Amino acid sequence: MLSIFPNLFTYSLLAPFLLRVVIGIIFIDLGYFKFGKEKPAWNMFFETIHFKPNYLFVILLAIIEIVSGAFLILGYLTQMAALIMAVILFAEAYVELRDGSILKRDIVFYTLLLVICVSLLLTGAGAFALDLPL
Repeated sequence: MLSIFPNLFTYSLLAPFLLRVVIGIIFIDLGYFKFGKEKPAWNMFFETIHFKPNYLFVILLAIIEIVSGAFLILGYLTQMAALIMAVILFAEAYVELRDGSILKRDIVFYTLLLVICVSLLLTGAGAFALDLPL
């Protein structure tokens, strides 16, 4: 492979590490927001798509995001956490495309997070992960 900096390939396992830590922090933050200031919007979202009781689904989604974010930071079950979050992100992006007034996030945000999740699904945890010994 032709490369300008071939010596940097020595550190290639750091790329998935950096991606999973950053996206893990983002997912923990998003889950935290679902317990706080975004809770009314998410209640309306689940009511709109006819998931009852909507408050239970908001709590469940927040817990899934926080736990998946923590797993990604630790590098534990990275591919499973990335797959779960990719499915959730895909669903949220679909809803955002259909009715942008519910979630009020940019589609670029969802696309970026979805691509990072797919990347982690394909490459694995990288360096400094609890997945490595398995």
